[in-house]
Order: sequence, then C-alpha cells, then structure tokens
Amino acid sequence: MQNEGAIAMTQHHHGKTYRGSAPENYERYFVPAIGAPAARGLVAIAALRPGERALDVACGTGVVARLASEAVGPAGTVAGLDVNPGMLAVARSTAPPGQAIEWHEASAEAIPLPDASFDVVLCQMGLQFVPDKHAALSEMRRVLAPGGRLILNVPGPTPQLFTVMAEALARHIGADTAGFVNQVFSLHDTAEIHDLIGGAGFQDVSVRAETQSLRLPPPEEFLWQYVHSTPLAGAVAQVDDERRDSLERDVAAQWQALVEDRTLVLQVRMVVATARN
Repeated sequence: MQNEGAIAMTQHHHGKTYRGSAPENYERYFVPAIGAPAARGLVAIAALRPGERALDVACGTGVVARLASEAVGPAGTVAGLDVNPGMLAVARSTAPPGQAIEWHEASAEAIPLPDASFDVVLCQMGLQFVPDKHAALSEMRRVLAPGGRLILNVPGPTPQLFTVMAEALARHIGADTAGFVNQVFSLHDTAEIHDLIGGAGFQDVSVRAETQSLRLPPPEEFLWQYVHSTPLAGAVAQVDDERRDSLERDVAAQWQALVEDRTLVLQVRMVVATARN
C-alpha cells in the first residue's frame, strides 16, 4: 500500500507514545491488524509454487513479498516495488535474513524490470492510489512471462468504521484529511476493475468480492494507530491537543456500536481480481 507521509514524530495519546515515521508505525500497527490477514488471503489465491518468480507491486513495508518468499522458497525469487523510500526502508529492515527479496523504489506506472521476468505479479491495496491505472496494469502485464498470473486486491466501498473516521477528521482536523481515507476505498466497482484489467490486455479476468470481518484494537487505540500509520499523521500533528481530544471523543463514541468483547470489528468488502497474461 503506497503511503506518502514519512513524518517522524513523537506524540502521546492516552499514555501511549507514538514514535517514529508513518512507515514504521504502518508495519507495527496496520500490518498485523489489516495488512497481514489480507495478504494471507491474496497469497493463498495466488497459489505460488516453489521456484516461481514473484513481484509485489506497491509493496509498502513488504508483508506480501515476505509471504510470497516463503511460498516460492529458496529456488524462487521475489521483488518488491514501491514509490515510497520510507516504506522500502522498513521493508528491507523487516525481511528475515534468509529471504533474498530485491527492493525497487519505483512507480507502478514505470516498472524498471525486464519484460517477461516474473511468473506472478501481486498487488495488495495499491492500485487505487496509482494515478494512471491503465499504465500500471500494462506494466504489470509487460513484466509477466506468457501465461503468468496477476492477483490483486482493493477494499471498498468505505466501511462504516472508516466513514465515521473520515467525517470526524473533516470536522475536527480539516476537510482534506478525509480525502486520504476516501481514496483508500475509491476503487471497488467489480465491472470497472474487470474492464481496467481486460483493457490492459490480460486474459481470463475474474473479479469477485467478499466481506471480511477483522477484529481490531479498542476504539481509541485503533484510531491513533491508524492515524500514525498513514499520511494523516502530519495533518493531525498540526492541530492542538484540544482538537485531537475532540476527534478521539467523537470517533470513539460512534465506534461503540461496532465494538464486540472490547474489540472493534471492521466489516470490509475486499475485491480480489485474478488474470493471466
């Protein structure tokens, strides 16, 4: 998942200190709660085999690449690509020593890798952030060997949990902060996704959606973990404690309806697309 805000800061919320950059917090908080469960599903659908060559586009801090590396084993190869150097720095530092993953700082629209050099291209929750989706999908197809497979996922439409967050951010922090949350869930129409992939020249395009239920930390904790894992961190850092406290009270009060057994429950519709070159 591409994530632009690598702002190092220390902030205190409810006695908890959030240190470090957004990419570091993304790996610490977002990946275990949302990124890893989604990645396990994506990699399972990919059905990677030992010895295959896999590319993770918009790899973020590398959770999909790490799982892919386990699946293809020492005979296989894995590369991860992202535009954000902060994300890649965390990806490099997090990959287990035995995993030889190559990391590339580049845009999905201009992949700096040879034609037909991968058997599988994976993309988790990244395509919605790419300005030129046709160019990105054409590049993914170019680097795939004949018969190679594409497996990607995107979430949306915006779940109630994030609608509440976006509206509260607009009220308490600034209208533009809601834009990031909305962009995360901006690409979810199955017919549109099917047309995008087919329009880039892929065959056997299959697009399906299913709703997943994810258990998150309690409301106040998850709010700040998400903020500090994303570009929202910078905007929230600009306002005073009073406005941050108002944001927290507003969100937590509305999220109570989504709490079961002291954990926040996220119902998110995930669209998964597969295709062949």
